Amino acid sequence: MRNSRRGEVDPFIVMDVMEAARAAESAGRHIIHMEVGQPGQGAPRAAVQRLSADMADDPLGYTVGLGLPELRARIARHYCDWYNVEIDPERVVITAGASGAFLLAFSALFDTGARVGLGAPCYPSYRQILKALDMRPVDMPTTMAARMQPVAGDVAAHGLDGLIVASPANPTGTMLGRDELAELATACEDADAPFISDEIYHGLSYEDRAVSALEVTDEVYVINSFSKYFSMTGWRVGWMVVPRDHVRRIERLAQNMFICPSHASQRLALHAMEEGAELDGRVDAYRANRDLMMDALPAMGLDKFAPPDGAFYVYVDVSDYTDNSLNFCNQVLEKAGVAITPGLDFDPVEGHAWVRLSYARSTQDMREGLTRLATFMDDVRADQ
Repeated sequence: MRNSRRGEVDPFIVMDVMEAARAAESAGRHIIHMEVGQPGQGAPRAAVQRLSADMADDPLGYTVGLGLPELRARIARHYCDWYNVEIDPERVVITAGASGAFLLAFSALFDTGARVGLGAPCYPSYRQILKALDMRPVDMPTTMAARMQPVAGDVAAHGLDGLIVASPANPTGTMLGRDELAELATACEDADAPFISDEIYHGLSYEDRAVSALEVTDEVYVINSFSKYFSMTGWRVGWMVVPRDHVRRIERLAQNMFICPSHASQRLALHAMEEGAELDGRVDAYRANRDLMMDALPAMGLDKFAPPDGAFYVYVDVSDYTDNSLNFCNQVLEKAGVAITPGLDFDPVEGHAWVRLSYARSTQDMREGLTRLATFMDDVRADQ
Protein backbone atom coordinates (compact mmCIF):
# COMPACT_ATOMS: atom_id res chain seq x y z
CA MET A 1 0.00 0.00 0.00
CA ARG A 2 1.27 3.49 -0.79
CA ASN A 3 2.06 5.78 2.07
CA SER A 4 2.96 9.42 2.64
CA ARG A 5 6.29 10.91 3.57
CA ARG A 6 4.35 12.92 6.17
CA GLY A 7 4.61 9.82 8.35
CA GLU A 8 8.40 9.78 8.14
CA VAL A 9 8.99 11.42 11.49
CA ASP A 10 11.38 10.39 14.22
CA PRO A 11 10.12 8.42 17.22
CA PHE A 12 9.39 10.19 20.49
CA ILE A 13 12.27 8.50 22.32
CA VAL A 14 10.95 9.15 25.84
CA MET A 15 7.92 7.00 24.98
CA ASP A 16 10.29 4.19 23.98
CA VAL A 17 12.09 4.62 27.31
CA MET A 18 8.73 4.41 29.09
CA GLU A 19 8.01 1.15 27.29
CA ALA A 20 11.40 -0.31 28.22
CA ALA A 21 10.79 0.68 31.84
CA ARG A 22 7.32 -0.91 31.72
CA ALA A 23 8.78 -4.14 30.35
CA ALA A 24 11.37 -4.20 33.14
CA GLU A 25 8.63 -3.71 35.73
CA SER A 26 6.58 -6.50 34.14
CA ALA A 27 9.62 -8.74 34.58
CA GLY A 28 9.58 -7.97 38.30
CA ARG A 29 12.10 -5.14 38.61
CA HIS A 30 11.50 -1.97 40.63
CA ILE A 31 12.12 1.04 38.37
CA ILE A 32 12.47 4.65 39.45
CA HIS A 33 10.86 6.87 36.81
CA MET A 34 12.88 9.96 35.94
CA GLU A 35 12.15 9.75 32.22
CA VAL A 36 8.74 11.29 31.70
CA GLY A 37 7.37 14.72 32.55
CA GLN A 38 4.31 13.44 34.33
CA PRO A 39 3.23 14.60 37.80
CA GLY A 40 3.30 11.82 40.34
CA GLN A 41 -0.27 12.63 41.44
CA GLY A 42 -3.40 12.92 39.34
CA ALA A 43 -5.99 15.67 39.04
CA PRO A 44 -7.05 17.42 42.27
CA ARG A 45 -9.27 15.17 44.35
CA ALA A 46 -12.13 17.64 44.83
CA ALA A 47 -12.20 18.37 41.10
CA VAL A 48 -12.57 14.66 40.29
CA GLN A 49 -15.41 14.36 42.77
CA ARG A 50 -17.23 17.30 41.16
CA LEU A 51 -16.76 15.78 37.71
CA SER A 52 -18.24 12.51 38.97
CA ALA A 53 -21.35 14.40 40.01
CA ASP A 54 -21.46 16.15 36.62
CA MET A 55 -21.34 12.81 34.84
CA ALA A 56 -24.25 11.49 36.86
CA ASP A 57 -26.42 14.43 35.85
CA ASP A 58 -25.38 15.19 32.26
CA PRO A 59 -24.64 13.04 29.17
CA LEU A 60 -21.67 15.33 28.38
CA GLY A 61 -22.17 15.46 24.62
CA TYR A 62 -20.41 17.73 22.15
CA THR A 63 -19.38 21.20 23.18
CA VAL A 64 -18.92 24.02 20.69
CA GLY A 65 -15.64 23.87 18.78
CA LEU A 66 -13.88 26.60 20.76
CA GLY A 67 -14.73 24.94 24.08
CA LEU A 68 -17.02 25.47 27.04
CA PRO A 69 -17.76 29.20 27.39
CA GLU A 70 -17.48 29.03 31.17
CA LEU A 71 -14.01 27.44 30.93
CA ARG A 72 -12.87 30.07 28.42
CA ALA A 73 -14.10 32.79 30.77
CA ARG A 74 -12.34 31.17 33.74
CA ILE A 75 -9.06 31.01 31.82
CA ALA A 76 -9.40 34.69 30.91
CA ARG A 77 -9.79 35.45 34.62
CA HIS A 78 -6.70 33.30 35.29
CA TYR A 79 -4.61 35.74 33.20
CA CYS A 80 -5.89 38.62 35.28
CA ASP A 81 -5.19 36.78 38.54
CA TRP A 82 -1.71 35.51 37.65
CA TYR A 83 -0.32 38.14 35.27
CA ASN A 84 -2.53 41.21 35.71
CA VAL A 85 -3.42 40.95 32.01
CA GLU A 86 -6.99 41.56 30.82
CA ILE A 87 -7.99 39.39 27.85
CA ASP A 88 -11.31 38.85 26.13
CA PRO A 89 -12.59 35.28 26.76
CA GLU A 90 -13.42 35.15 23.04
CA ARG A 91 -9.68 34.94 22.38
CA VAL A 92 -9.37 31.72 24.41
CA VAL A 93 -9.55 28.42 22.50
CA ILE A 94 -9.83 25.09 24.35
CA THR A 95 -7.82 22.35 22.64
CA ALA A 96 -7.22 18.61 22.75
CA GLY A 97 -4.12 19.00 24.89
CA ALA A 98 -1.23 21.26 23.99
CA SER A 99 -0.54 18.85 21.11
CA GLY A 100 -3.87 19.79 19.55
CA ALA A 101 -2.95 23.44 20.02
CA PHE A 102 0.33 22.97 18.15
CA LEU A 103 -1.50 21.38 15.21
CA LEU A 104 -3.99 24.24 15.10
CA ALA A 105 -1.36 26.95 15.51
CA PHE A 106 1.03 25.57 12.89
CA SER A 107 -1.84 25.01 10.45
CA ALA A 108 -3.24 28.51 10.96
CA LEU A 109 0.06 30.38 10.79
CA PHE A 110 2.39 28.64 8.34
CA ASP A 111 2.29 27.43 4.75
CA THR A 112 4.12 24.44 3.25
CA GLY A 113 7.86 24.91 3.48
CA ALA A 114 7.75 27.59 6.18
CA ARG A 115 10.94 27.85 8.25
CA VAL A 116 9.98 27.74 11.92
CA GLY A 117 12.70 28.35 14.49
CA LEU A 118 13.28 26.10 17.51
CA GLY A 119 15.92 26.78 20.14
CA ALA A 120 17.80 23.49 20.47
CA PRO A 121 17.40 21.62 22.74
CA CYS A 122 13.60 21.71 22.70
CA TYR A 123 10.46 19.62 23.05
CA PRO A 124 10.85 17.07 20.22
CA SER A 125 7.25 17.03 19.02
CA TYR A 126 7.52 20.61 17.73
CA ARG A 127 10.00 19.34 15.19
CA GLN A 128 8.06 16.23 14.21
CA ILE A 129 4.65 17.94 13.91
CA LEU A 130 6.19 20.60 11.67
CA LYS A 131 7.76 17.88 9.51
CA ALA A 132 4.45 16.03 9.23
CA LEU A 133 2.82 19.26 8.02
CA ASP A 134 5.51 19.75 5.35
CA MET A 135 7.08 22.66 7.18
CA ARG A 136 10.77 23.08 7.97
CA PRO A 137 11.88 23.05 11.61
CA VAL A 138 15.02 25.15 11.98
CA ASP A 139 17.12 24.07 14.95
CA MET A 140 18.98 27.04 16.38
CA PRO A 141 21.85 26.15 18.74
CA THR A 142 21.57 27.83 22.13
CA THR A 143 24.27 28.64 24.66
CA MET A 144 24.70 28.19 28.37
CA ALA A 145 25.29 31.97 28.59
CA ALA A 146 21.74 32.50 27.27
CA ARG A 147 20.50 29.74 29.60
CA MET A 148 19.85 27.48 26.58
CA GLN A 149 17.13 29.79 25.21
CA PRO A 150 16.85 31.50 21.78
CA VAL A 151 17.89 35.14 21.48
CA ALA A 152 16.32 37.88 19.38
CA GLY A 153 19.14 37.90 16.83
CA ASP A 154 18.32 34.31 15.86
CA VAL A 155 15.16 35.41 14.03
CA ALA A 156 16.95 37.40 11.33
CA ALA A 157 20.10 35.28 11.36
CA HIS A 158 18.16 32.15 10.41
CA GLY A 159 15.70 33.78 8.04
CA LEU A 160 12.71 32.52 9.99
CA ASP A 161 9.05 32.50 8.95
CA GLY A 162 8.06 31.91 12.58
CA LEU A 163 9.41 31.12 16.04
CA ILE A 164 8.27 28.95 18.95
CA VAL A 165 9.76 29.35 22.41
CA ALA A 166 9.04 27.67 25.74
CA SER A 167 9.48 29.17 29.18
CA PRO A 168 9.94 27.28 31.47
CA ALA A 169 11.51 25.07 28.83
CA ASN A 170 11.57 21.35 28.24
CA PRO A 171 14.16 19.82 28.69
CA THR A 172 16.17 22.50 30.53
CA GLY A 173 13.68 24.12 32.91
CA THR A 174 15.14 27.57 32.14
CA MET A 175 12.95 30.65 31.72
CA LEU A 176 12.84 33.80 29.62
CA GLY A 177 12.47 37.09 31.45
CA ARG A 178 10.24 39.97 30.44
CA ASP A 179 13.00 41.75 28.52
CA GLU A 180 14.02 38.63 26.62
CA LEU A 181 10.40 37.87 25.66
CA ALA A 182 9.85 41.45 24.53
CA GLU A 183 13.00 41.36 22.38
CA LEU A 184 11.93 38.10 20.76
CA ALA A 185 8.43 39.44 20.11
CA THR A 186 9.84 42.59 18.51
CA ALA A 187 12.25 40.60 16.34
CA CYS A 188 9.38 38.43 15.12
CA GLU A 189 7.20 41.45 14.39
CA ASP A 190 10.03 43.12 12.46
CA ALA A 191 10.48 39.96 10.37
CA ASP A 192 6.72 39.42 9.90
CA ALA A 193 7.28 36.02 11.53
CA PRO A 194 4.50 34.72 13.80
CA PHE A 195 5.53 34.24 17.43
CA ILE A 196 4.33 31.23 19.49
CA SER A 197 4.92 31.01 23.24
CA ASP A 198 4.61 27.57 24.85
CA GLU A 199 3.72 28.19 28.49
CA ILE A 200 2.58 24.74 29.59
CA TYR A 201 4.93 24.72 32.60
CA HIS A 202 3.64 27.99 34.03
CA GLY A 203 2.83 27.58 37.69
CA LEU A 204 5.92 25.40 38.10
CA SER A 205 8.61 27.95 38.95
CA TYR A 206 10.71 28.11 42.07
CA GLU A 207 12.15 31.59 42.50
CA ASP A 208 10.56 34.21 40.24
CA ARG A 209 7.21 33.60 38.54
CA ALA A 210 7.16 32.89 34.84
CA VAL A 211 6.33 35.80 32.51
CA SER A 212 3.60 35.29 29.92
CA ALA A 213 4.24 36.59 26.41
CA LEU A 214 0.82 38.27 26.74
CA GLU A 215 2.46 40.69 29.19
CA VAL A 216 4.63 42.11 26.38
CA THR A 217 2.57 41.68 23.19
CA ASP A 218 -0.84 40.73 21.81
CA GLU A 219 0.75 39.59 18.53
CA VAL A 220 1.38 36.09 19.79
CA TYR A 221 -0.17 32.64 20.06
CA VAL A 222 0.14 31.53 23.69
CA ILE A 223 -0.25 27.80 24.29
CA ASN A 224 -0.89 26.22 27.68
CA SER A 225 -2.18 22.95 29.07
CA PHE A 226 -3.81 21.37 32.09
CA SER A 227 -1.24 18.54 32.04
CA LYS A 228 1.55 19.90 34.22
CA TYR A 229 0.61 22.35 37.00
CA PHE A 230 -2.94 20.97 37.06
CA SER A 231 -1.71 17.32 36.95
CA MET A 232 -4.12 16.24 34.19
CA THR A 233 -1.81 14.56 31.68
CA GLY A 234 -4.12 11.76 30.57
CA TRP A 235 -7.18 14.00 30.24
CA ARG A 236 -5.71 15.72 27.17
CA VAL A 237 -7.03 19.25 27.47
CA GLY A 238 -5.18 22.51 26.85
CA TRP A 239 -5.79 26.01 25.58
CA MET A 240 -4.54 28.81 23.36
CA VAL A 241 -4.89 32.56 23.50
CA VAL A 242 -4.78 34.01 19.98
CA PRO A 243 -5.16 37.49 18.47
CA ARG A 244 -8.79 38.52 18.08
CA ASP A 245 -8.68 38.45 14.26
CA HIS A 246 -7.43 34.83 14.31
CA VAL A 247 -10.26 33.35 16.37
CA ARG A 248 -12.56 32.45 13.48
CA ARG A 249 -9.66 30.96 11.50
CA ILE A 250 -8.78 28.71 14.45
CA GLU A 251 -12.44 27.87 15.02
CA ARG A 252 -12.88 26.59 11.46
CA LEU A 253 -9.80 24.41 11.77
CA ALA A 254 -10.80 23.10 15.21
CA GLN A 255 -14.34 22.24 14.08
CA ASN A 256 -13.03 20.14 11.24
CA MET A 257 -9.98 18.58 12.90
CA PHE A 258 -11.39 17.79 16.34
CA ILE A 259 -15.12 18.78 16.48
CA CYS A 260 -14.41 19.69 20.12
CA PRO A 261 -12.14 18.68 23.00
CA SER A 262 -13.41 16.07 25.46
CA HIS A 263 -16.39 17.49 27.34
CA ALA A 264 -15.53 15.59 30.53
CA SER A 265 -11.94 16.86 30.41
CA GLN A 266 -13.13 20.42 30.02
CA ARG A 267 -15.42 20.08 33.03
CA LEU A 268 -12.61 18.63 35.12
CA ALA A 269 -10.31 21.45 34.01
CA LEU A 270 -12.87 24.02 35.10
CA HIS A 271 -13.11 22.42 38.55
CA ALA A 272 -9.32 21.99 38.84
CA MET A 273 -8.80 25.73 38.42
CA GLU A 274 -10.41 26.23 41.85
CA GLU A 275 -7.96 23.91 43.62
CA GLY A 276 -4.92 26.16 43.81
CA ALA A 277 -4.05 25.31 47.41
CA GLU A 278 -3.64 21.61 46.67
CA LEU A 279 -1.77 22.29 43.44
CA ASP A 280 0.61 24.79 45.04
CA GLY A 281 1.43 22.16 47.65
CA ARG A 282 2.60 19.90 44.85
CA VAL A 283 4.85 22.67 43.54
CA ASP A 284 6.49 22.73 46.97
CA ALA A 285 7.28 19.02 46.53
CA TYR A 286 8.82 19.65 43.10
CA ARG A 287 10.90 22.44 44.64
CA ALA A 288 12.22 20.01 47.27
CA ASN A 289 13.01 17.50 44.51
CA ARG A 290 14.85 20.14 42.51
CA ASP A 291 16.96 21.01 45.54
CA LEU A 292 17.85 17.33 45.96
CA MET A 293 18.94 17.20 42.32
CA MET A 294 21.04 20.36 42.62
CA ASP A 295 22.91 18.90 45.59
CA ALA A 296 23.26 15.30 44.41
CA LEU A 297 24.19 15.61 40.73
CA PRO A 298 27.46 17.60 41.14
CA ALA A 299 28.54 15.21 43.89
CA MET A 300 28.36 12.30 41.44
CA GLY A 301 30.27 14.14 38.70
CA LEU A 302 27.24 15.43 36.79
CA ASP A 303 27.76 19.16 37.27
CA LYS A 304 27.32 20.58 33.75
CA PHE A 305 23.78 21.98 33.49
CA ALA A 306 21.89 25.24 33.61
CA PRO A 307 20.09 25.28 36.98
CA PRO A 308 16.37 24.98 36.24
CA ASP A 309 14.10 27.92 37.06
CA GLY A 310 10.92 25.92 36.56
CA ALA A 311 9.22 22.84 35.08
CA PHE A 312 10.56 19.61 36.62
CA TYR A 313 13.63 18.70 34.55
CA VAL A 314 17.40 18.92 34.67
CA TYR A 315 19.27 18.66 31.36
CA VAL A 316 22.77 17.38 32.04
CA ASP A 317 25.92 17.23 29.91
CA VAL A 318 27.36 13.69 30.17
CA SER A 319 30.08 14.12 27.52
CA ASP A 320 32.79 13.34 30.10
CA TYR A 321 31.42 9.81 30.26
CA THR A 322 29.85 8.97 26.90
CA ASP A 323 29.30 10.12 23.34
CA ASN A 324 26.14 8.00 23.05
CA SER A 325 23.36 9.22 25.33
CA LEU A 326 20.96 6.53 24.12
CA ASN A 327 23.36 3.78 25.15
CA PHE A 328 24.12 5.60 28.42
CA CYS A 329 20.42 5.73 29.33
CA ASN A 330 19.98 2.06 28.45
CA GLN A 331 22.82 1.20 30.82
CA VAL A 332 21.33 3.33 33.61
CA LEU A 333 18.03 1.49 33.22
CA GLU A 334 19.65 -1.94 33.06
CA LYS A 335 22.20 -1.53 35.84
CA ALA A 336 20.59 1.01 38.18
CA GLY A 337 16.89 0.51 37.57
CA VAL A 338 16.43 4.22 36.84
CA ALA A 339 14.70 5.43 33.68
CA ILE A 340 16.12 8.67 32.22
CA THR A 341 15.83 10.20 28.74
CA PRO A 342 18.61 10.62 26.15
CA GLY A 343 19.22 14.11 24.85
CA LEU A 344 18.80 12.91 21.25
CA ASP A 345 15.08 13.36 21.80
CA PHE A 346 15.57 17.11 22.22
CA ASP A 347 18.56 17.90 20.03
CA PRO A 348 19.46 15.63 17.08
CA VAL A 349 22.89 17.28 16.69
CA GLU A 350 24.27 17.74 20.21
CA GLY A 351 21.91 15.48 22.15
CA HIS A 352 24.28 12.51 22.01
CA ALA A 353 26.13 14.22 24.89
CA TRP A 354 23.16 15.08 27.11
CA VAL A 355 20.45 13.40 29.21
CA ARG A 356 17.27 14.70 30.83
CA LEU A 357 16.17 13.78 34.33
CA SER A 358 12.63 14.49 35.50
CA TYR A 359 11.89 15.14 39.17
CA ALA A 360 8.09 15.08 38.91
CA ARG A 361 7.58 12.00 41.09
CA SER A 362 7.57 11.68 44.88
CA THR A 363 10.51 12.93 46.93
CA GLN A 364 10.98 9.40 48.24
CA ASP A 365 11.39 8.13 44.68
CA MET A 366 13.81 10.93 43.85
CA ARG A 367 15.99 10.10 46.84
CA GLU A 368 16.11 6.44 45.87
CA GLY A 369 16.74 7.24 42.20
CA LEU A 370 19.61 9.58 43.01
CA THR A 371 21.17 6.99 45.34
CA ARG A 372 21.04 4.39 42.58
CA LEU A 373 22.38 6.85 40.01
CA ALA A 374 25.29 7.79 42.30
CA THR A 375 26.27 4.12 42.61
CA PHE A 376 26.10 3.77 38.83
CA MET A 377 28.30 6.83 38.33
CA ASP A 378 30.83 5.52 40.87
CA ASP A 379 31.21 2.42 38.69
CA VAL A 380 31.46 4.51 35.50
CA ARG A 381 34.20 6.71 36.93
CA ALA A 382 36.05 3.71 38.32
CA ASP A 383 36.19 2.20 34.82
CA GLN A 384 37.58 5.36 33.17
